[in-house]
Amino acid sequence: MSLTSLLIGAVIILVALLAKSRFASFGAQQPADYTDGPQFDIRERFNGPITCEGVIYGPTGRVTSRFVADFDAQWEGNVCKMKEVFHYDSGNVQEREWTLTLGNDGRIRATAPDVIGTGEGKQEGSAVLLNYRIKLAEEAGGHVLDTTDWMYLMQNGSIMNRSQFRKFGIKVAELVATMRPATSAQIVPGE
Repeated sequence: MSLTSLLIGAVIILVALLAKSRFASFGAQQPADYTDGPQFDIRERFNGPITCEGVIYGPTGRVTSRFVADFDAQWEGNVCKMKEVFHYDSGNVQEREWTLTLGNDGRIRATAPDVIGTGEGKQEGSAVLLNYRIKLAEEAGGHVLDTTDWMYLMQNGSIMNRSQFRKFGIKVAELVATMRPATSAQIVPGE
């Protein structure tokens, strides 16, 4: 095989990979892709007590952790304080408090103690996108990961969340979770 053929083959593969990542992958989604369906207003959906459960997949695609969580979101105008308490299957408990600011154009700014800088996103149609950099706890390695959260409003009012975590552009973890208004009959881990 000639060097020219090898180079042409490498260029074709590179172009195909770039096209896939731009047009046919998780990262290729845009908020405008979700203008149809129920309208996702975070002031309505992230309001009061919320129940969440999910799994985290490692880089090989296997489940590395399961969790249940309780959130409480309170709005004052266009600013929300959302407290989260995660209970992991390892027995670890993690707490986070987000401050979400919703602009009149649907843009979202988000801060939390373990978020580097300010996260940015947008609500549009039936979806919410949020991008941010998160610093993991020291017991989880202390890495800083680029995070993309997509939340999709379902017809029954539940929210499906899919998040990808990347380091140097390489996917190192993925999270899939559901969120819905809490009911009085919640099961608390360890009880």
